Amino acid sequence: MVPSPRHDTQDTRRSLQLAGVPVGVMWVLELIDTLTFHGLDRLGLQSWDLDGLWGMFTAPWLHLGWQHLMNNSLPLLVLGFLVAMSGIRRWLLTTLVVVLTSGLAAWLLSPPGTLTLGASGVVFGWLTYLLSRGWWSRDWRQVLVGIVVFIVYGSVLWGVLPTTPGVSWQGHLGGAIGGLLAARMVHARRTS
Repeated sequence: MVPSPRHDTQDTRRSLQLAGVPVGVMWVLELIDTLTFHGLDRLGLQSWDLDGLWGMFTAPWLHLGWQHLMNNSLPLLVLGFLVAMSGIRRWLLTTLVVVLTSGLAAWLLSPPGTLTLGASGVVFGWLTYLLSRGWWSRDWRQVLVGIVVFIVYGSVLWGVLPTTPGVSWQGHLGGAIGGLLAARMVHARRTS
């Protein structure tokens, strides 16, 4: 059965919304943060603090300034759109796994009391999800998407190494691991 052009348009529109709405919310939150003299930053993830552990769910929405948000916005839009083209359920599951693994890695591996903010762990997770899902699904179209994504964004993967002071390589590494786990969970072929 061949999907109708209307169905493809609806899928594309839905995927754009799934990618765009969260980024739009992040921009609004950064405006609020700026107007409140960085009052929202305290909602980030505080490493080795049990109360700060809940920050794994709020930290991806918040950024340490406009430049930080701008650096994450385009990859979030592009990669989020590509993940969302797999369907809402897969987008939600992948995002949840990536947020959890990125947050836990930043919480456990960062020096005690470190504040972590930003969605770059999600970027890394979506990136590795897109790079690896073709391996698990054995779908040539997903392999092709993974190759194109690697050509465009592959150099970002160096961010899982502790090379830049003040950048959470821990969150990047955790997000990347989460993307691999999500791809396996969602796309691994079952043998019966």
